[in-house]
Amino acid sequence: MSIKANIENILIQLNYPVNEATTKQLENITKNTNNFFDFAQHLFTLSDDLKAVNAVVALSNSKDYLKLKSNSKIDSEIEKFNEIVKFWADKFRVTLQKVDNKNTYYIIGKNS
Repeated sequence: MSIKANIENILIQLNYPVNEATTKQLENITKNTNNFFDFAQHLFTLSDDLKAVNAVVALSNSKDYLKLKSNSKIDSEIEKFNEIVKFWADKFRVTLQKVDNKNTYYIIGKNS
């Protein structure tokens, strides 16, 4: 069974409440992220994989992008986080932007 990647389902899968504010925020992210729905269905598996290393797919409060963020202080988990993120981005041809001095990436969009 496959989950359809629409605004409501993405919010639910990422553990956000479905309300006017989060819906509007995710709508802005989808408009700002190149070819968002070309890779959106793969966010669900990525989110599950990141949970295993104390990391998340989250709505950014500062930019209109989704972010991938490690909350871990354990070097091996941070290393695995970076491996998972790089593998996912390469596999689905997604452009990421690394945040300086943080274990965080913004999802910029899908390469054509």
